[in-house]
Amino acid sequence: MRNTTKLKILLQKYTVSLDMNEDESFVLLLTDKTNNNMQQFEGESYSAVVAKAYSYLLRTLKKSTE
Repeated sequence: MRNTTKLKILLQKYTVSLDMNEDESFVLLLTDKTNNNMQQFEGESYSAVVAKAYSYLLRTLKKSTE
């Protein structure tokens, strides 16, 4: 699945903030639109942080259906 597709799916549920820290690693911050819970992901590339965030979304959706 393409990163743009993953990002589009993430944006349906979360507000997404993308930044780079002083070590030049990417930081992606997800803020849930319904309850304002926040989750942060760090990685060496844009693709890595989007993949981590998308995996997190899938895990939370799986937990909510159980």
